[in-house]
Amino acid sequence: MPKMKTKSSAKKRFKLTGTGKIKRKQAFKSHILTKKSTKRKLALTHSALVHDSDMNSVKEQLRLK
Repeated sequence: MPKMKTKSSAKKRFKLTGTGKIKRKQAFKSHILTKKSTKRKLALTHSALVHDSDMNSVKEQLRLK
């Protein structure tokens, strides 16, 4: 039986924190930035944690379960 592979897309998008939570990048900051306020763009710069309801899905993609 071959090894279980992690999803390459998930591998690039998520990082595991020391306490076991999963860190993610904010969406909506890649393009069309002219109409967005400076305050909004600054808020989108900071990383966030994956919500509890999505945790099982992300862990499965990263093969942590």
